[in-house]
Amino acid sequence: MKTLYTAEALASGEGRDGNARSNDGILDVALASPVELGGSGQGTNPEQLFAAGYAACFHSALRLVGRKERADLTDSAVAAKVHLGQLEDGGFGIAAELEIALPALDLTTAEQLVAKAHQICPYSNATRGNIPVDIKILEFAA
Repeated sequence: MKTLYTAEALASGEGRDGNARSNDGILDVALASPVELGGSGQGTNPEQLFAAGYAACFHSALRLVGRKERADLTDSAVAAKVHLGQLEDGGFGIAAELEIALPALDLTTAEQLVAKAHQICPYSNATRGNIPVDIKILEFAA
C-alpha cells in the first residue's frame, strides 16, 4: 500500500474513561464508557468514534463513485451503527450496520453505487472478512 495520509492519536487516562487526542489537537475528546457498560456516559466512546469515521468514509466513497457515474446524490447520507458485544470465548467483538439514504436514485441504481462504494471504502476494506457489516438502503426514489 502506498501511504497517502497518516492519522495519529493518543489515548490516555483509564482507557475507555480517559481522553483521546489527535497529534494536531483538532480532535480532543473526553472518553467515557456508555451507561450500558456501567459507565457514566459523560463522554464519547470508541464505538461512537468508529461509527462516525465509517459513516463519513463510506459517504465519501459513495460520493466519489456517484460523481464518476454522474448520479444525482442530492440529500444523500450514511448512518453507521457499531455494536459491541461479547464473543463466545469471553472476548469482545464489534459488528457494524450502514444505513444509506439516496433519495434521488431508484433502488437498482442505488444498489449498484453502494456496492461499488463498498469495494473502495477504506473502512469497508479493513472490516471485510473481519467483522459483520450489514448494509441497508433505507431511502430511495420510488
